[in-house]
Formats: sequence, structure tokens, C-alpha cells
Amino acid sequence: MNQEKSHLILIGMMGTGKTTVGRELSKKLKLEWKDTDQELEARFGCTIAEYFARAGEAAFRQEETRLLKMLLNGSPLLLTTGGGIVLKEENREMMREKGVVVQLFAEPEEIIRRLGRAADERPLLQGELHTKVYTIMKEREGLYDFADLTVDTTGRSVDGVVQEIVSFWEKRLNGDFTG
Repeated sequence: MNQEKSHLILIGMMGTGKTTVGRELSKKLKLEWKDTDQELEARFGCTIAEYFARAGEAAFRQEETRLLKMLLNGSPLLLTTGGGIVLKEENREMMREKGVVVQLFAEPEEIIRRLGRAADERPLLQGELHTKVYTIMKEREGLYDFADLTVDTTGRSVDGVVQEIVSFWEKRLNGDFTG
């Protein structure tokens, strides 16, 4: 495997299962796991929603890019990201260059179902959840397409999704770049 692409990076819309899948993947692959949102909350000393309210989305995106750069320049890890990390071309480029990128996807109604209880904790979902999810998906259309693999998590078990990613990762480690 290309030494530069030493990280396994999960991207995708909020509610696609990145954190849940990442937690299980790290156990299976014995890779250190970092989650950009969790890392930022620890740095901020508050939730992302509180940081958004206090500093705004632009400041958050700047901190997110700074953290991403630091993590990707470090030792190999499994990185789960916030859904909006793909909004900046700089972030997409860094991830493309430094890691094997896996997009988790889910149908909008599945995302709405998953996020229903936690919508208040997500600053971009304030208002009517259904409308917000569809709007965000439309705004981000195509921004996740640089991924090396896309996995649809709709109606699937965590174990099934994890196994698909593990198989792909192991093929990449063994030099099989066809899939």
C-alpha cells in the first residue's frame, strides 16, 4: 500500500453510521480510532452545537481543517469525520492524498429515522428535520464521490458494514487496488 495512504477515513452524511461503524472497525482492525467531532469537542470544552452558537460555522470549519491536517500528518489511524468535512476542497484533497476513503451512505428516510432523537444536538438540523436532511443532502451532492469505496448502510447491520470495509481495507493492504 502507498505509505502516504496509511489512514482509513470514513466520510458521509450525519446519520450514516460513521461513529458506530468506526468504533467496531477499530476493534476489528486494531487501528487507533479518532473521531473529528469528538476531538473538536474535547478541544473546545463544549459541544459542537454550543461552539456553532458561540463562534459560527466558518470558525468551526477552520478548526476542523486544522485538526484534520494534524491527524493526517500523524501515525496511521482510523478516522471518522463530521458530515460537513467535505465542504472544503482542501479537506477532500488531504483525505484523498493521505488515506483510503470510505463513504457511508444511507437513504434520507433512514437518516431521518436515525437522527430523530438526537437532532437537537446537531446545529445544522435546527428546524424541521425532514426538510433539513433533504436540503443538506442536496447541497452536498457529489462532494462525497471522491471516496475509494461507497457502502450503503440503509437497513444493514453494523457487522455487515464493518465486514465489507474490512475486506476492502485488507485487499488494499495486500496491493489489490481493483476493489
